[in-house]
Amino acid sequence: QVQLVESGGGLVQPGGSLRLSCAASGSIFSINAMRWYRQAPGKQRELVAGITSGGMTNYAGSVKGRFTISRDNAKNTVYLQMHSLKPEDTAVYYCNADINSPDRPWSRYWGQGTQVTVSS
Repeated sequence: QVQLVESGGGLVQPGGSLRLSCAASGSIFSINAMRWYRQAPGKQRELVAGITSGGMTNYAGSVKGRFTISRDNAKNTVYLQMHSLKPEDTAVYYCNADINSPDRPWSRYWGQGTQVTVSS
């Protein structure tokens, strides 16, 4: 069974940095796009960044220039490097990925989320 597991969240001071990881495991043929979303309390989940299998990236305007999404296809892992963090970046961060597997051809999977808190 395919699973996405995030790690790397935590508490950081404003201006600090964090690196999130999301690893896909299970029986996987291939992975297409991978993305990071976030959801702050009382707000809708929003797309933070995405990356295609070929490495093309896109970012929300609010994080452009501060966050970098990358992936290691050999490890089925996507990363989100976050710099110059602000209190408004506080949220639960989720990854998702479009995965082709023997059980479910080309389905979208979500991770369980990891909390990022930016506070002094």
